[in-house]
Parts: sequence; C-alpha cells; structure tokens
Amino acid sequence: MSRRQTKAIVIGAGHNGLISSLYLAKAGVKVVLLEGTEQAGGASVSQKVFAEYEAHLSRYSYLVSLMPDQIREELELSFETLGRRISSFTPTKIAGEDVGLLVERVPTAITKESFAQFGATSFTEWEDFYARVQKLADVIAPTMLGKLPSRSELKAAVGDEIWNEIMERPLGQVLEQKFSDDLVRGVVLTDGLIGTHADAHHMAANICFLYHLIGNGTGEWRVPKGGMGSLVKELLAKANAHGVEILTSHRVSLIKRAGETWQVECTNGASFNAPYVLAACAPQTLAKVSEYSAPKSLDGSQVKINMLLQKLPRLKSGIDAKDAFAGTFHIDERYSDLQMAYQQSAAGKVPDKIPAEMYCHTLTDNSILSDDLNSRGFHTLTLFGLHTPAVLFENNAAAVKAEIAHKLFTQLNEYLLDPIEECFARNSDGSPCFEIKSPLELEAEIGLPRGNIFHKDLSMPFSEDGQARSWGVETGFSGLYLAGAGAIRGGGVSGIPGRSAAMAVLEEIGSGS
Repeated sequence: MSRRQTKAIVIGAGHNGLISSLYLAKAGVKVVLLEGTEQAGGASVSQKVFAEYEAHLSRYSYLVSLMPDQIREELELSFETLGRRISSFTPTKIAGEDVGLLVERVPTAITKESFAQFGATSFTEWEDFYARVQKLADVIAPTMLGKLPSRSELKAAVGDEIWNEIMERPLGQVLEQKFSDDLVRGVVLTDGLIGTHADAHHMAANICFLYHLIGNGTGEWRVPKGGMGSLVKELLAKANAHGVEILTSHRVSLIKRAGETWQVECTNGASFNAPYVLAACAPQTLAKVSEYSAPKSLDGSQVKINMLLQKLPRLKSGIDAKDAFAGTFHIDERYSDLQMAYQQSAAGKVPDKIPAEMYCHTLTDNSILSDDLNSRGFHTLTLFGLHTPAVLFENNAAAVKAEIAHKLFTQLNEYLLDPIEECFARNSDGSPCFEIKSPLELEAEIGLPRGNIFHKDLSMPFSEDGQARSWGVETGFSGLYLAGAGAIRGGGVSGIPGRSAAMAVLEEIGSGS
C-alpha cells in the first residue's frame, strides 16, 4: 500500500486533536486526523448511558473551567457554558444536628451565615485566602495561550509573599495555617485532589489546585450546554467544513522518522507521511509507537458514577435539593477525611470512608433529557470518588467496584431523608440506573493511562529560568509535538495543548524550518 503525503498528521480525535486540526486547517495546512476508535470525541462525549431512557450524559468529563474564551472566539465556536449560582454545598453534623456549608458563587448574607456555623472567623479566612489565589489567577491566566513564561517572570508579577505561600509551600501546610475548621479546610483541599492521588503536603496537590482555580482568570466551573458532546459535535462540523480529513478506526501502530518527514503506520495497513505529527493522545501511548520516552506518572485515582434519578432526594439538613445539588455536593471531604483516605489507599486499602463530590447537570441544563423525562421530574447526578487509585482494581475489580459503590451510597444516605436507592430510575428488569467506572476502565475505554485524567503528573505552567522559551508541547524530536492533556498546561477540558501544538507547527512553518 502506498503512503499518502500530507502536511500534518494529528493523532487522536478528542477535543484537543480536533482543536489542533481546526487551527491548522484554518491556516491553510493540509491535515489528516487519525482516530483509533470508531467514534471521535475521546473523553468529551455525550452518550445514551441507559438504553431505555432518552438521557445523553457527559459520560467521562463533565464540567468546564479551563477552556479560554479566546479559543472559542478564534475558532468561532457557539459552544456555550452555563454558570451556577451555587458553588458548593457540604453536608455535615454539628452537635448531632444536620447542617451544611453553602457557598454561593457570588457570596451573599446566606453564605456568610452558613460559614458562621464553622467559626466566627471562617468566612473572613475564606475571603482572604481566595483573594490571594485570585491575584495568582490574574497573572497566570493571561499567559496560558502564549509561550511558557519563566518562573521569575511570574513570581515578579505576583509578588514574593503570595508566590512563596501558594507556589512554594505544600498546600496542606498553608491550609492548616490559614483555616481553623477541618471541614472548611477540606472543601478548599478538594481542588488539589481531583484526579490526583496525593497527600495534602505533596506539591502535586499545589499544582492540581492551581489548575482548578485559574481557568479564564476566575476558576469558575461551568456546565456545558447540551453536554460535552455538544462541543465535539461543533468541532467536528467545523473541522469537516475546513477540509480536515478525519479517519476513524485508524489506530496508529508506528511513528518513525523517514528522512525529513515522519512515517505513520496504522494497524489497518494505512500509511502516511508528513513533516509534522501532533500527538493528541497520552504521552504513554505515543511512547509505545515511537522513540519518545514518556515520564512515569502517578496512577489515576478516581471512580466516576453516572446516575439517572426519577426524583431528587430530600436532605436531612432541610436545604432545598435544588440548591444542594446545583453546585458541587461534597461528601465526607473534611481535611481529616481526605488525609485518612489517602493514607489508607496508599497502603493498598479501599478507604473506610471515601471522599466524594457530585453535581446535577440537569438543574443547570435540562436539554440533555427528553421532554418526557423533564416533565416527569427526572435528573442526572454525576459522582466523582477520590483516593481510589488504579492499583485497588487490579484484582477482583468487579467486587471492588461493588464495595466502593455500596460505601459511597451508604455515606451519601447519611445526609438524605430519601435513600438514594429509592430515587434511581429503574430499567424494565428492575435494575437501578447507575454505572460506575474505575480508573482501569477509563484506560481501556478512552486511553487514560492508569485512569489518570491528566495523562501524567501535572506540571507548573511555567519554564524554569534559563530554559529556552517553548510552547510546552515539544518532545525533543523535530516536528513531533504533544497536543493532549500530557503537555505542559494540558490538563482539563481546555483545548490549550491542542492550540499550543498547532501554534508551534505554524511558527515552524512560518520560519521556513
């Protein structure tokens, strides 16, 4: 079979691969996009998870924080994200009474009164800390679409005091100093642990925290209107309109240098040559088919449970369920809970109490449900369980999944008047409408190495002083770039690595290299 010639080959048709392809095609570059599975979208898909119900859930990734508005503007995307009035609700007990911490996106007296339950200074501590985080976001967010700034550049712009406090000291140490209440500390720490199996005093928590708080300069987590699939659908349409050749069921088996170009072979026998290859797959996947050497990274550390409910459960605290579940609903995520769960899971044990968080997409955007389901009061819930690393599932995965699901539902029921089991929609055979995905299933189904949602350990969004300025996507091989979550500044549904890889190629083409 003869090899086909093109200018650029993009590997992986997730949102980053589609974004890379679209930027290149808009600039007049001939692009072939290769996807190993039968469907484009990667982790950013909407699927009919429960066959008997017209509910199209964002099966893998679900909220959007990091995607810059500039990318949407440059690609002329109509993809819309919706804000949430409630940031989070954390149920707990105080002196045997069911209460909770309610945090509004824009705090009012309601939020202040809620914090007062956890100490007279708790709200002031919260405001002071996040004001300092905002100063970091104000400086770092505008740099995310350019070449990497240096450490000293960012430090000078932020100021030594805030930089040293948040960027140099372990997050756990900072939280122990800044916050007096265990539950409030835990609510803050959760942003440092989503997808990251780390102790609060490990700097990995700092990096994860930073990425979760700097999106668009606000860190606001927004709901994708129509689900994640709406983003993929629009990117596919625009890529096709700009002449991107998208080939599904083309799994890459070999990437090797052939003179001045790269030779790319697929398992189905197809073969391509191009001077530029943009790998929008995991670095570990790239390493298996090329000479690139991927760094060793932490295991993915989360389970994801998708649920379809026939009604929202009432809460023991008395808060309206439409407020409690509209934002992020924290379950047993006190600072001490998170630390204990890490210690137990790091020792190879399913935690006695699994920290988790949930949100209800349909309270913000009910377009993912049919008119019939909406009229009947149905809702979705998405649960993300922390400190459940891939290693726990290596033996008897089905039993471990069942144990974890039982624990999580039991923990949730501690705060509910209506047990969650009574709220599930039911299939015609009587089975409840929920599914649980382990880190190993995330690897098998959508190529996340060991279930790591960031593909590898996150890196700080800057280069060390003295290093050559780069886009954070270079591999050390001319013409071969990382375009997925494994690039520097790659984690999350951001599109940043896809754009950065395209910018690196266009820069090289423009320089005549």
